[in-house]
Amino acid sequence: MRTSSRGNVDPFIVMDVMEAARAAEVAGRHIIHMEVGQPSTPAPAQARAALAGAMEREALGYTVALGLPELRKGIAALYQRWYGIDLDPARVIVTSGSSAAFLLAFTALFDAGEKVALGEPGYPSYRQILKALSLTPVGIPTTVEDRYQPRPETIPEDVAGLIVASPANPSGTMLNREALAALIDAAQSRGIAFVSDEIYHGLHYENRAVSALEISDDVYVINSFSKYFSMTGWRVGWMVVPADHLRIIERLAQNMFICPPHASQIAALAALGCTDELEANRAVYAENRRLMLDGLPRAGFTRIAPPDGAFYIYADVSYLTEDARALAGEILEKAGVAVTPGLDFDPIRGAGTLRFSYARSTEDIREGLKRLAAFMASRG
Repeated sequence: MRTSSRGNVDPFIVMDVMEAARAAEVAGRHIIHMEVGQPSTPAPAQARAALAGAMEREALGYTVALGLPELRKGIAALYQRWYGIDLDPARVIVTSGSSAAFLLAFTALFDAGEKVALGEPGYPSYRQILKALSLTPVGIPTTVEDRYQPRPETIPEDVAGLIVASPANPSGTMLNREALAALIDAAQSRGIAFVSDEIYHGLHYENRAVSALEISDDVYVINSFSKYFSMTGWRVGWMVVPADHLRIIERLAQNMFICPPHASQIAALAALGCTDELEANRAVYAENRRLMLDGLPRAGFTRIAPPDGAFYIYADVSYLTEDARALAGEILEKAGVAVTPGLDFDPIRGAGTLRFSYARSTEDIREGLKRLAAFMASRG
């Protein structure tokens, strides 16, 4: 049977690494997971309890397409707590994870054939979703000196959109208010739609992350319950759009998804009130980050941009190899540590980079660093 050119997207290599690590564990090995971009903690206890109760009381059928009104109000209140923003809940759209939000955003904002700019290294699914929608991703090569973030003067010509992530995946670096405002201003002055990926907000270790909504209402902001709220598998996220885009998104959401999962929305609403548990999780990541910033250079991974948020460190290993995928395979085989080669995040320069995740337990991070140090010592 025929297939479309839109379906010809690249694989997500980190999933291949996860499968190789799983196979090693099935064979009886103990693997330290530094490849996985998800918390090792479950959804907050109060969220799980809220869903358990709802399952006994309710049928949990369809909700309205834009999400439970109570959840939209709760997310708007979060913007008041975190950023001091008075956000109209009507502008909040609940989605089936941030992935659905990107599908909705890209479909609403861009016509087939248009170009959309994104920093490299960057989250690989931006590129693949754009391709699947017959859009053309245009990479912006960033540098460690710029902490892997784009600058206004690097925005390409003839693009319809710009995607920016802060904190970023894979680097964990953030844009301060001045830098973020400069990018938004540059995009808007050229009629370029600005999409801000904020799914790692809440996971910061010194200064807090700045939301694009603190600077402009004429932006799309995408967030998720996956990272800070520790709810990856629940597939519930949200987006905030300009008021005059609401009906466009609503029509798309009705037809593409009907509604987000009702069960996940109930858990997400309860999770908004679980600050103590979530902040305890963040304290673990902060300690893990401290260990990684000390331990990775000691092991021999010295070329890194210290992360401001999220739970990743992106390392230049071009002085060690021209094939990061092979190096990651060697580390898994000989050290029992799963790490992600950078090809997912930068198709041009990623062969010389690795991403290390520190989202697991502190005990795992200590053991992983010990194994990495022994591995690098054995290579001479």
